[in-house]
Amino acid sequence: MFSKLLIANRGEIACRVATTCRRLGIATVAVFSEADRHAKHVALADEAVLIGPAPVSDSYLQYERIIGAARRTGAQAIHPGYGFLSENEAFARACAEAGLVFVGPPVAAIAAMGSKAAAKALMQEAAVPLVPGYHGADQEPARLRREADAIGYPVLLKASAGGGGKGMRVVERGDDFATALASCQREARASFGDDRILIEKYLLRPRHVEVQVFADRHGHALYLFDRDCSVQRRHQKVIEEAPAPGLSEATRRAMGEAAVAAARAVAYEGAGTVEFIVSPDGAFYFMEMNTRLQVEHPVTELVTGLDLVEWQLRVAAGEPLPLTEQAALRTDGHAIEARIYAEDPSRGFLPSTGAITHLQVPAASEFAQPDAAGVRIDSGVRAGDSITPYYDPMIAKLIVHGATRAQACDRLVQALDRFEIVGPRTNVAFLRRLVDSEAFRTARLDTGLIERNQATLLAQAGVPALTALALALAAALASEQGEAPGDSPWTRLAFWRVNADARRVWHFRLSEDGADPAPIEVIWQRDTRTGEGAIEYEGRRHAFAVVSDGKTRHDDGSSGTVTVELDGHRFSGSVFHEPARALFHVFADGGHWALELPEHKPAATEDELAGGRLTAPMPGKVVALLVEVGQAVEKGTPLLVLEAMKMEHTILAPAAGVVSELRYAVGDQVDDGAALLVVDASA
Repeated sequence: MFSKLLIANRGEIACRVATTCRRLGIATVAVFSEADRHAKHVALADEAVLIGPAPVSDSYLQYERIIGAARRTGAQAIHPGYGFLSENEAFARACAEAGLVFVGPPVAAIAAMGSKAAAKALMQEAAVPLVPGYHGADQEPARLRREADAIGYPVLLKASAGGGGKGMRVVERGDDFATALASCQREARASFGDDRILIEKYLLRPRHVEVQVFADRHGHALYLFDRDCSVQRRHQKVIEEAPAPGLSEATRRAMGEAAVAAARAVAYEGAGTVEFIVSPDGAFYFMEMNTRLQVEHPVTELVTGLDLVEWQLRVAAGEPLPLTEQAALRTDGHAIEARIYAEDPSRGFLPSTGAITHLQVPAASEFAQPDAAGVRIDSGVRAGDSITPYYDPMIAKLIVHGATRAQACDRLVQALDRFEIVGPRTNVAFLRRLVDSEAFRTARLDTGLIERNQATLLAQAGVPALTALALALAAALASEQGEAPGDSPWTRLAFWRVNADARRVWHFRLSEDGADPAPIEVIWQRDTRTGEGAIEYEGRRHAFAVVSDGKTRHDDGSSGTVTVELDGHRFSGSVFHEPARALFHVFADGGHWALELPEHKPAATEDELAGGRLTAPMPGKVVALLVEVGQAVEKGTPLLVLEAMKMEHTILAPAAGVVSELRYAVGDQVDDGAALLVVDASA
């Protein structure tokens, strides 16, 4: 086994490899870009080497720098993770030439499977079932059109060198072929530097099922069963599960044996995934082979009890597979993985960037077998990290295990309900609706599931439920009580009145990206004689009491479980308060509401009152300057408008004075905590 290994990747897979290496007593070296200086994978490794600026083309794809880092640190092997250089033939060859072990298949196997067209020709020779199609070298548009006509529409155009859903087009009729071909070739050329196209018969309502294979240099090759990856958006996987539901044992065995035949056809070594398309009648066809570990490998680990990264390392070190007989492998129960992304499902799943100001995850094990409740989380992101435009916007992988598929679904819903993320928009609520949908629960799976059900799956939360408002109000009341100095009768009786009920109007606003905050009025009232409380919302009065305010202090705000009673019924939820932005984030019933309370802007600090030095409460852009240098202002005068995450925030004067300095102009980007302007209170 190796004594030191370099991890040529980032994010959760780099953390995953580092964790397994630590268990095996292998020292690790991380590589990182300038954007990843403080990343989790850097902290987990024993050593770390800077390899370049943030863009992947200047850092994680610079394999000469990675190999140089391995040599300087004395690493004996390089684990490529997945993505980036994991299937790069030139990188694997350069590792061998440098005397370094590439934790992956031989160069020849990567080359054989790197071209989809060449791979399909090899599979045809190995008697692996193929979808009817054209994989030839003649790429003249006229020839491609004739082949498509012969196959019969609809057909699927695919980039020969592609992956990840890029360079793919479905063509419904011959009249659309030329336009689709030109578009597909442009995207393939831009993404892969190769515009060769193959054509396949497009199967209606197909499933995407893949088989995990492992082989060593001693002639052993096994399949570690199957996974269903049918639930996709934009040809990219969203949820994966093992084993694939609804397959007969005969089909599972035939598919596994075909996958092993594919691996043997290219003299494969290490971990690989053979992907199949499965028609509604149960017939399966080879799609491609990924010559690396897959993002969804944890579901296989949870049903087999095996550590696939450890298997990779042992095979790369020249050892035989830990298990060499297919009959020795077994599965137990059912596992499902949900990919939690910083993205906006309502806007075509566009990535969302920004700092993660709050991250609360359910209790779980990390990078290992699940905890007692059957939950595991793999993540390379921590609270305070930023999702940048440079890398994949995955925040975490949530993996659950149950004795049955139904139990696994229940556990996944429960775990998603306990995920709290503040900062970029995420797909957590979308995932919960997806897992709880009838189509998913009944395993009616195919690659069009999301598209067919998008009306319900992409439904927005809209105006918050009364319970969400009540929870936010309880947290706001607790926040006001907490701001009073010390414990005194005046603190405990903050709302006591002489011969009158305490009554107050709270002006919440529903804060959503891309829209003006929606005003919401809640009237709170307390009877000073009986102590009973009530709220009025949309013209209706409701008995209201705070059972528990859930105050738990954190550096980034306050968070905790809040319980209220409305008309005799108790409701609980988690509330995270961002004082700098006057936002109360309510997590309840699988939803997330961001409720702004402008009157809860934080009071100025003593330093600000003395010097008037105002700072940005978050990263953003200056969109308006409302004052000039030399202008006299009163306390509370609007000074500047900052835009962050498509919402505007007005900076107010903390005290009377004269504006002595403006440090930014309209259009400037500012960092969190940047000094924006100076108000001279002494003037």
